Amino acid sequence: MLSISADQVDACLDYAELVQTLGEAFRKGAVQPVRHHHNIERPEGADSTLLLMPAWSDFSRLAGDDSGYIGVKIAAVSPDNNAIGKPAVMAVYLLMNGTTGEPLALIDGQRLTAWRTACASGLAASYLARKDASKLLIVGAGALSPMLARTHSAIRPIDDIRIWNRSSENAEKVAETLRAEGMNASVAGDLDAAIGEADIVSCATLSTVPLVKGALLQPGVHVDLVGAFTPTMRESDDEAMRRASVFVDTHAGATKEAGDVVQAIAAGALTADDIKADFFELTRGEKPGRTSDDEITLFKSVGAAIEDLAGGIAIYEKHR
Repeated sequence: MLSISADQVDACLDYAELVQTLGEAFRKGAVQPVRHHHNIERPEGADSTLLLMPAWSDFSRLAGDDSGYIGVKIAAVSPDNNAIGKPAVMAVYLLMNGTTGEPLALIDGQRLTAWRTACASGLAASYLARKDASKLLIVGAGALSPMLARTHSAIRPIDDIRIWNRSSENAEKVAETLRAEGMNASVAGDLDAAIGEADIVSCATLSTVPLVKGALLQPGVHVDLVGAFTPTMRESDDEAMRRASVFVDTHAGATKEAGDVVQAIAAGALTADDIKADFFELTRGEKPGRTSDDEITLFKSVGAAIEDLAGGIAIYEKHR
């Protein structure tokens, strides 16, 4: 069994290539049961959560000589880790042979998650962002921020990147990283003004209050919402959901877990039937993406086990 580190994950993956890999995975399909949540009580401090995200190849779609793969991401969310300088989320990914169950690889789950999350946004942009989109606004300056800049730049002709964060110092650190890679990146001082000027607005925050105001969205903009992965979190307001054509990674995940979608439905600003398409429908050509240059599009990502499986297979096949 291979053991693949975070550095090895970074060394073998390419943004544009992984976007294509994810698209192919959704076209082919996979079996992905609802992820398991287990609460781990602690005598002191906040409880931890154990998450199990299994998926396996859709063997009904495979050729007879293809063994396929089984994979499961095992993640622990421990909120108190921040107090001791460790990430709140720890994860590993186990990839197995689809026929024998033989363990093939143990992959750094945090890096796999970061890559597949950023590239899912790239996949959405390939269907939803205008072809000439060149101005990118990143909201949030966490670990995903530079990865979102790279994946959007791999999909569209981005030549102006602005970073907004509550801490401008952290935004500047991201901008410096991107400038060192040859990108035109700077700090956005005023969020509302930056939203009104952007062709793509990509948010990756832990916000529980709307940051993207629908009244500020200009015709043709694409909004990419990566944070708000629980029903109590939110990055956009009701007006944004009303004005935009809304797309999701999976219908089941978004309508159950995505705060932007769940809260908008509860407020009457959106219905489940208003959601235009998910990745399965987009990649299979069953539903259209952007239909005009003036359309406002919005993609809500919550993550799916099929994305981990596709990324895990791609990493393994480059190392075996």
